[in-house]
Parts: sequence; C-alpha cells; structure tokens
Amino acid sequence: MFKKIICLLLLFLSIKTFADDGYRLWLKYDLIKNQKERESYARITKFIAVNSQLEIVKTASIELQSGLKGLLGKTVPVIASSKSTGGIVFQLSLNKDLNEEGYSITSQNGNIVINANTEKGILYGTFELLRSIQTGKSLSNISIVSNPKIQYRMLNHWDNPLGTIERGYAGSSLWKWYELPENIDPRYKDYARANASIGINATVVNNVNASARFMTKEYLLKVKALADVFRPYGIKVFLSINFAAPKILKGTKTSDPLDPQVRAWWQAKTNEIYSIIPDFGGYLVKANSEGEPGPQDFGRTHADGANMLAEALKPYTGVVIWRAFVYKPSSKDDPKGDRYKEAYNDFKPLDGQFDKKVIVQVKNGPIDFQPREPFHPLFGAMPKTPLAMEFQITQEYLGFTTNLVYLAPLFKECLESDTYVNGKGSTVAKVVDGSLHDYHLTAIAGVANTGSDRNWTGHFMSQANWYAFGRLAWNHELSSEQIADEWVKMTLSHEPKTVKTITKILTESRENYVNFTTPLGLHHIMGQGIHFGPEPWLMKSDRPDWASAYYHRADTLGIGCDRTKKGSEALLLYTQEVQNQWNDPAKTPLPYLLWFHHVGWKTKLSTGNTLWDELCTRYYTGLQSVKDMRKEWNSVKPNIDKEIFEDVAGRLAVQEREAIWWRDACVLYFRQYSKMPIPAQFPKPERSLEEVTKLVEIYQLR
Repeated sequence: MFKKIICLLLLFLSIKTFADDGYRLWLKYDLIKNQKERESYARITKFIAVNSQLEIVKTASIELQSGLKGLLGKTVPVIASSKSTGGIVFQLSLNKDLNEEGYSITSQNGNIVINANTEKGILYGTFELLRSIQTGKSLSNISIVSNPKIQYRMLNHWDNPLGTIERGYAGSSLWKWYELPENIDPRYKDYARANASIGINATVVNNVNASARFMTKEYLLKVKALADVFRPYGIKVFLSINFAAPKILKGTKTSDPLDPQVRAWWQAKTNEIYSIIPDFGGYLVKANSEGEPGPQDFGRTHADGANMLAEALKPYTGVVIWRAFVYKPSSKDDPKGDRYKEAYNDFKPLDGQFDKKVIVQVKNGPIDFQPREPFHPLFGAMPKTPLAMEFQITQEYLGFTTNLVYLAPLFKECLESDTYVNGKGSTVAKVVDGSLHDYHLTAIAGVANTGSDRNWTGHFMSQANWYAFGRLAWNHELSSEQIADEWVKMTLSHEPKTVKTITKILTESRENYVNFTTPLGLHHIMGQGIHFGPEPWLMKSDRPDWASAYYHRADTLGIGCDRTKKGSEALLLYTQEVQNQWNDPAKTPLPYLLWFHHVGWKTKLSTGNTLWDELCTRYYTGLQSVKDMRKEWNSVKPNIDKEIFEDVAGRLAVQEREAIWWRDACVLYFRQYSKMPIPAQFPKPERSLEEVTKLVEIYQLR
C-alpha cells in the first residue's frame, strides 16, 4: 500500500512539474488560476449557439469549446440555437460596418454575439474572444468591431524540397514532402490554428528560389494535402514558381513570356492546379534576381512576365505576386552606382503596365532586411500598381536564434514612415493597405521563422515575432507594446511585474541589437557567407555589393555612404520632403546618418560626442544593454516555466558573447581609420583585431 502511495505521489509531482516545451505557442488555454475571475467568465459562457454547418464555422466552434474548456475547467456545450442567456452566439448576417473577414463582438440581450458577414469573420472573432479571456479582459458590455486593413496577410516559407530552409534557424522544414500526400503530420493543423488565431490567411509553402518540381502533378498532390488541412482555418496556399519551369520540365524550348507556346503551357498548368486545388491562391515569383531566371533573359520586362501569369489566372480568383528584390551586377568604380537604386530603376518605369491581377512585393528597405533601413523608395512611387510589403520574420541579419530581438518596433518604424507622396501623412502603411492610392489588391508578407524545432522558432522569444507580424498585418495601428503585452500574458505569465519586465525587454531589444551591431546607420557589415557575425573588413567579393566596404566606405577622413546629390543620388528617389529630412548631415536623425552621409571622424554630433566617440559609445552601451536584459530576465525566474526560463537564459548568455564579438571587431577595425583612441571610460578589448578576424573566418568555413 505504501509503495502505491509513493508511486501516485511521484506521478502527481511529475505532472505538476511537467515542463512547457513551447509547442502550444500563444494558444495556451490553461486553467485561469484566479477562481473569481474564472467564475465571472463562466457565468457568461454557459453555451455556444451555432446555427450553421459551414466548415470554417465548425472550426470556430471547436476552437472556442476547446479553449473555454481549458481556461474555465469545464465543457461548454455547443447547441444549434437558444433563447437562454449567458452564452456565446455565432451570428452570420449582413453588417455594413464589416468587410469580408471582419467581425464584431457585442453584448446583446444577455449574450455575447460574434457577428460577421462570412464564416472567416466568425473564426477571427472567435480567436479575438479567446484572446480577450487569455489576457484577462472584461467581457461585460464588450463591444469590438474589427476589420483587417490588408487583404492578403501571408507567410512566405523559404522551404526547400529536401527539407532544408533558406535562412531558417529552427530546424528543418515543417513540410515532409516525401511523406505527403499520404501521411498528414498533426503539426500541419496546429500551424494552421496558430496562423488563423492572428489573422494570417495565406501561405507560400516553398522557397522563392523555387524548384520546378512544384509544378509537377506529383508535387501538386502533395500541396493539395496541405491545402486541405489549411482550408478549414481560412488559409489559402500559394506557390513560388521557377520562371523557367516550362523549359526545365521539357514542355517548351524556351521560357520567353511572349512566346505563344510558353503562354499556353502556363495556362494549361494553371488549369491543372485549379483542378487539384480549387481555392489555390496564386503565384509568388522571384525573377532576374541573384541568378534566378526571368523575363529579362529574353529582353522582356518584369511586367511582361507577370502579365503572362496573370493571363493564365484570369478565369480564377488567384493573383500574381511579383517580388521587386532585384539588383544587377554593379561596379564599385561607378561613382553613381548603388544597389540602393536597383529595384526603383527596374520597377518605377513599369508603373501602370501590370495586369490588375498583379501585386508587386517590395522589401521594407532598399538593401536586404538589415537591422535598420530607411523605407524603400518604391513605396509611394507606384500609385497605379498595388505594392505589397515584405518583412522578414526569420532573423537572417538579426542574430539567428541566439539573439532576442523583438521585431514589432522594426515593422512599425517602416509602416509609420511618411512618404509625403500625397502630402504629410502619406505613410508606408497607407500605401500598403490601399487607402492612399486606392489599390484594388493589398498584401503584406512575412518570411517565416518556423521550423521543425519543438517550439517552432528555435528561440522561444522569437515566437513573439510571428505573433506580432500577424497582429500588425491585421491592424498596423496596434502598438509594439500592446502586442508584446498580449503575447507575454498568453504565453508566459500574468503576474503584473513579470509582464511589465518582459514587455520592456522585448520592446527595447531591437534598438539594443542595432547598437551593438550596426549603429548610426552602418549596414551590411556582417559575415558574408551565412550573414552571421561581424566582417567589416571584407573589401572584395564575387560582387562589389556583397562586400562590407561597399557600404561603410571607411577611410582616414570618415565613414558612411554618401547617397546625396554629391554621391550616388539614391536620396533623390524620395519626395522632396523626405530628402529634406536626410539631405543635411547635421540634421539627419542619427539612426540614418551613415546611410546617407560620409561623416568625418571628428565631426561633433547632436549628442555632443564626435562621430568616433559616439560610434564607440553605441557599441559599448549596446553590449551593456544585453547584460541588463540578462539581469531583467533573471528577475522573473520565479514566475516563468523552468524549461523556458533556462533556454532563454542560455541564449541571452550567448547573445552577450556575440555582442562582445561585434564590439571588439568593429571598434578595433574602424579604429585603424579613425586613428583615435577608444574613449577612456570604456575598457579596451581583450582580443586583438587579428584574433577576432580569425574567429569570423572559422564561421565562414564550409
């Protein structure tokens, strides 16, 4: 008997101390600890009235019932209809205040009513209601009206057929192509649930550096299996295509978009896709960029290529999303040459020439997902062509999964930038959501940070970036702090001081990272091969614009890239109002200073420091900020799951080591040019420049 008691006790303890592995993301429907709070929610969630058999409505009722059971500790019955009060009612009815996917949640006649014009709206309203309960909001007299500001809210997966992920840092691909279509991993459904909960309604499942095999029937059937899982959650599947697929698959002798046989091939292929996946979303295309084939191979334009695909999609609802990330071979000897201008020069002349089914997808900045970039000059420059925003959720240039960097501030900084194209207030967000130029199609994409790691994103805190992207894609007016507060309460803790501390860590983390890697507008000085660690000394590469020196232009006089009229003239691509903000180095905000100006080492800045002293200060204080983050994280240990706490603590320790690496490399290297001492208040690096250089070389080995 005694042995049985001991066994039961051990079993109980093992259950109570079972670690949280992060798999559930922000969909943690754990029992609300406060009994009074739990009972108050229970009194107004006695039933779920569902008078619809639509597939997505059924999904919503299942999610709501499951969520309430976990949060309240009881099963809430789903009924067809009720004249009782104290429950949740799904209501599909015409509401002029709502768009196709919008919803309202209101208190009506003693019930909470989720109203929408379509079944998708019911699903999104359901997740909003659950989020309100998870974050401890009152449901008494609830009144919410919410419409997505952007039509296509998508994840772009850079996943390859062999299971690798380009710029993926959380394991292998989610998609097990060799097992599909017969074997459906339960993880696919959980992926769809997570996306639907934050309003993401589209996904591109393969890399923009696309394999033509995705156009074969064998792979289309695999993609269909994913589409079937995603459909009940309102998610459409898109495919990245290889522009040369007709020739690669031996269907034609060329891939010229004006060749009749090529156009016929794409029409037939599109017909085949829709016969397999009736709600197929469309095509994403990377063309004539970084060696990928495209219409320019045949003397055609990007518009020619995009319009050919749009013609094939004409009978269907699908669209073409054509990426504007292009840059031709450039010469360092050309004083006006600048990769900054490439996409603008290619696409601006084509404004108005694209088919109505085409969206041009533009990265947030003109170079390549740097820790900080000015907004891309194309935004606002193409009023006749819908422009989609492309953000990177995966941390290619932001420390992979060893660094805690919350990206909502980066996203917001870009979206809130003013293009002035139609006067003051012409923000990038208003361009993207169509309100500025009345775009008939709108889209926003995030390059996914998911992988096969049990917690999905490698670094647990990187889940917040997936979450933040979805929330901002739905409503770009939300603040970084609000989103962080929600995520912390849904995933980590409700204890007020803990929530405040972690929210602070998150919201300050991006600026901290910029300070210890690329302060004052430095950019593209990372390790070349895998974009990891510092390599400011890289003078030559296969292309001039892959070398760090192409961007920082450090010499004995100063540092920075002159993009004014006297330099590359990239600044002239913006409206006069924007030029006025950045044209004078004395008035240019410090975060963008070296983006646009070559500044002398001894130049006094607005901080009172010389440029050199300020550069050193940023590197040293950036390192100190990581040490501070570690202390702040340690302070919340009692209120965080042990496994999650230890994992994040370990990664923060790695981040501190990498911050020292960045500081030493950049301060020692640029000191060679400045010929100035490191400010006396800062300790000197313990390593030599030669030692740091060798460390970087190790990481570049293949």
